[in-house]
Amino acid sequence: MSMHYMLLMTETADDFAKRTHPEEAGAYWGAWNAYIGALQQAGVIVKGDGLQRPETATTVRVRAGERHVQDGPFADTKEQLAGYLVIEVEDLDAALAWAARSPAAASASVEVRPVLPPPGGATA
Repeated sequence: MSMHYMLLMTETADDFAKRTHPEEAGAYWGAWNAYIGALQQAGVIVKGDGLQRPETATTVRVRAGERHVQDGPFADTKEQLAGYLVIEVEDLDAALAWAARSPAAASASVEVRPVLPPPGGATA
């Protein structure tokens, strides 16, 4: 039985800058296209999206019934969430193998989490 795993890709500020850098964008996007192409060819990709730069984020918290909104990422970290993929594979070992192949794993990190099944154990 296969499971869904979410791969949460993080990138450094330097990685984000490569997306639009005139000399580095080609290699950056080429690596991502090759990785996603391999996932598609293996038939394991369920869905996924890249995210805009962290500066475009807005964080919302409700404390004591009051909404607090903060522009930009809440956490002050060296790595920020850059995108996600949901893959369907046999087990955690297979998900970890795909995570290790991600371009993000070479300079930042990829968090791997099992996707919570629907209530009642129903399958989609």
